[in-house]
Amino acid sequence: MRASRLVSLILLLQTKGRMTAQALASELEVSVRTIYRDVESLHASGVPLYGDAGPAGGYQLLDGYRTKLTGLTEQEAESLFLAGLPGPAAELGLGDAVSAAQLKLMAALPSSMRVRAARMTERFHLDAPSWYSDPERSPFLAPVADAVWRERLLEVGYRRWQAPEDVTKVLKPLGLVLKAGRWYLVAQGASRISTYRVAQIRSVEVLEESFERPAGFDLAAHWAASLEDFQARQFTGEAVVRLSPRGWESFASNVLPAVARAAERSAVDDGGWVRVTIPIESVGHAAGMLLRMGGEVEVLAPDELRAHVASVVRELASIYLT
Repeated sequence: MRASRLVSLILLLQTKGRMTAQALASELEVSVRTIYRDVESLHASGVPLYGDAGPAGGYQLLDGYRTKLTGLTEQEAESLFLAGLPGPAAELGLGDAVSAAQLKLMAALPSSMRVRAARMTERFHLDAPSWYSDPERSPFLAPVADAVWRERLLEVGYRRWQAPEDVTKVLKPLGLVLKAGRWYLVAQGASRISTYRVAQIRSVEVLEESFERPAGFDLAAHWAASLEDFQARQFTGEAVVRLSPRGWESFASNVLPAVARAAERSAVDDGGWVRVTIPIESVGHAAGMLLRMGGEVEVLAPDELRAHVASVVRELASIYLT
């Protein structure tokens, strides 16, 4: 365990440069005192590692020092072949590079690990897009990715959902995110950082002008915060509904996870049926969601939603019962 941690410490410094003892302790999930002991052990073993005191100090490897030791465990080697990258990498124009890297990795692995890694690819396959939806076509993904990589301004023609629909923007592209088979561009506009669906880009020009990334910008953290904010704004009201035993059994498979969790928390018996309180996005959206369940659900509140469902049922009756 300690040997693995020492290797990880070297690789962290090799990839990130200077790091404080506290930063190393956080990355390796150990105490600062443990980091001090590990650094002393590395010194004793001849690793050219030195530290500077003060606010801008930290530990650093001697310039030019590189280690070929990766310390890959069997599980780590196997996980590299489960990364789910070939499809997305091909979309980014990196398919051949990923295939070549996997081939070199396979050749470099010891025979026992090579067999296990090969078995992993034979037995597991990751398909990220959800059912009933194909990966989106994003014809401008490659130039967008190039601008992200080279930190070049982008001028894009973009199709929005609200009016005016077609707009032209100059963006600072900060990163790309693949979510459920769809690519999203996280970019800084005139006033704030926003998310753009790459498939909605209608034209793109990579400008020669470069830009400076916001200090400390963390793509993964920004994306997580954006998702949390979206989910908080997604629901605008609540509805109370009754579900038959059959409807209750299938309810979770017909709604979003957040709605299913709310139903589970609020469920009470109602004469053999189950009464629940659930969040809704809008009356129209909720009506469409609940009507899919037919007679297995009854809307109790709000009155506006109940009236909307009744109106749709009357319209259907006028078509099918005449």
